[in-house]
Amino acid sequence: MMNIRFSATTHVGHRRTINEDSILALPDQKIWVVSDGMGGHSGGDFASQTVVDSVAMMEPDLPPEHLAPSLREAIARAHETIHSESVSRNATIGATVVTFMMAEQHFAAFWAGDSRLYRLQSGAIEMLTTDHSMVAAFVLAGQMSWDEAEQHPQSNAVTRAVGVGEELELEKIRGEVLPGDRFLLCSDGLTKYATFDMLERVLAREPIETVADTLQQIALDGGGADNISIIVIDVL
Repeated sequence: MMNIRFSATTHVGHRRTINEDSILALPDQKIWVVSDGMGGHSGGDFASQTVVDSVAMMEPDLPPEHLAPSLREAIARAHETIHSESVSRNATIGATVVTFMMAEQHFAAFWAGDSRLYRLQSGAIEMLTTDHSMVAAFVLAGQMSWDEAEQHPQSNAVTRAVGVGEELELEKIRGEVLPGDRFLLCSDGLTKYATFDMLERVLAREPIETVADTLQQIALDGGGADNISIIVIDVL
């Protein structure tokens, strides 16, 4: 069995008055979540907190083969709760989500929106998720890089979110976990200010005790215009 270590942080940033991000770490179950709420002061924090609360209520000690289906069901329950609240308020409320779970020597991740999952392996960084956003089409067409997309005027326009629309649209990725792998989950409050090269350098050099705080400081030094949420997971 592989051992893990992790560090996590969330920060309101310099310009917001409330943190609409929520994070969750369940190391015993090997599940981590970052959710970025949208809908203003009374909506975004409710939406992201609903996502992490639903995941936190998953049954403990599930067998490995039941983890991914249960995680998907938890996010689906959050979707229904948020959507119902949106209808009652006559307002658009939702949250992006990126989740990461490990079972034996494999990982699975679900996501919707532009919160991201990266992997540092053998010193090289790879973005494992693909943003569900207006500008993602430009990147996938080869017209700009993900770093350039973060600076686009429509970079905040997501095309999928938990709680938005009748049907929940989650994307999933699975893969093998190798000793020495380092995974990063984050909201766009970090990636607005940290390029791939910056992320690679920090993830490659910083110990687990300080890596999340160092990444957070990059976002704050860059302007900190949004909430910032970061989880870093090391596979030993």
